[in-house]
Amino acid sequence: MKRRVVITGLGLITPVGNTVEETWASLMAGKSGMASIEKFDVSNFPVKFAAEVKNFDPLDFIEKKEARKMGAFIHYAIAAADEAIADSGLKVTDENSEMTGTYISSGIGDFWAIEREHSKLLNEGPSRVSPFFIPSAIVNLAAGQVSIRHGFKGPNSATATACAAGGHAIGDSFKIIQRGDADVMICGGAESAITPMSVAGFAAMRALSTRNDDPTHASRPFDKDRDGFVVAEGAGILVLEEYEYAKRRGARIYAEIVGYGMTADAFHITMPDDTQSGVIRVMQKAIKDAGIEPHQIGYINAHGTSTPYGDRSETLAIKKTFGDHAYKLAVSSTKSMTGHLLGAAGGIEAVFTVLAIVRHKLPPTTNYQTPDPECDLDYVPNEPREATVDYALSNGFGFGGTNAALLFKRYNEDGTSA
Repeated sequence: MKRRVVITGLGLITPVGNTVEETWASLMAGKSGMASIEKFDVSNFPVKFAAEVKNFDPLDFIEKKEARKMGAFIHYAIAAADEAIADSGLKVTDENSEMTGTYISSGIGDFWAIEREHSKLLNEGPSRVSPFFIPSAIVNLAAGQVSIRHGFKGPNSATATACAAGGHAIGDSFKIIQRGDADVMICGGAESAITPMSVAGFAAMRALSTRNDDPTHASRPFDKDRDGFVVAEGAGILVLEEYEYAKRRGARIYAEIVGYGMTADAFHITMPDDTQSGVIRVMQKAIKDAGIEPHQIGYINAHGTSTPYGDRSETLAIKKTFGDHAYKLAVSSTKSMTGHLLGAAGGIEAVFTVLAIVRHKLPPTTNYQTPDPECDLDYVPNEPREATVDYALSNGFGFGGTNAALLFKRYNEDGTSA
């Protein structure tokens, strides 16, 4: 028998809020997190806007001496993890510490540290490079710092699977608990890649929207006039627990995670597969893992980045996976408000998917103005929607053709299936 795994804690740092409640209220209001970049001078950049975290002070969470040793993505991970752990009511003891783990992924890690220390190397010499450069920048130190901070001695890992990284962290954590290697996992994604090199690189790829005159409407998933994604930052963390363990300690349970899929397109470094094979198979694998039928799913939080090819490809994959049921599904992209958090996208969007089930509210796809004949599903346009959903998917796809799908289920207080 596979062990049941439930969600007991949620934490968020996003461009539209620095807590779960603030972020969710922004989604329900259709608030955009996109604006002109304030972190550096963009006067000579072709793209001058992003979705930055706002009014965030790491010293609210971390001592100044320690904060200086960490990249911003680690700051975000710690803040979101603190919220999720407090939300769960989890207390670390000698008895449970070795069965409690961390799995927090990132697509890039801390680009700021790389750019800053590289400049020091060139201009001031190798002796000026910080001894904390490497541990402030590498991807696994978000999970490592959360583990050290709270005394979690179980599995401690991270993936760097681009924009699927947060989804993979949650799915892998689900399997770690399911097979008995941990009872609790603090998992998700964190990212802080709004830097000169990152923005210049994504712009050079022509991956970013260039709506410099209208940033708040730049991210428009599935809309005919979409022209690229908006790079964003933040963190999304969940506390996953084995069901019986959570019940014994009297934890409040949000929902269950029941399915996980991971696949590769094996097609192209950035373009989606023409046949949508990888995306179709990743959703099918999550559904099969959960032991349900496709028609039981009522909502998909789509990857939906606002790129011309990506949104079309995901739409086609959904139609091929679900057949006629695709037109009965609600599908929305919260990236229309948050922008694209890269390796943290799967973390925050898993939180959104869980809340959609729990609160009977589907977040909208904002900026949806001109329908695209090739994207013809129900994208919950512009306004949130009341709905009772028993099963919901969260999709995440990354460069290199790496895919993740997470399947969540509504939880009944008596412990029975939805």
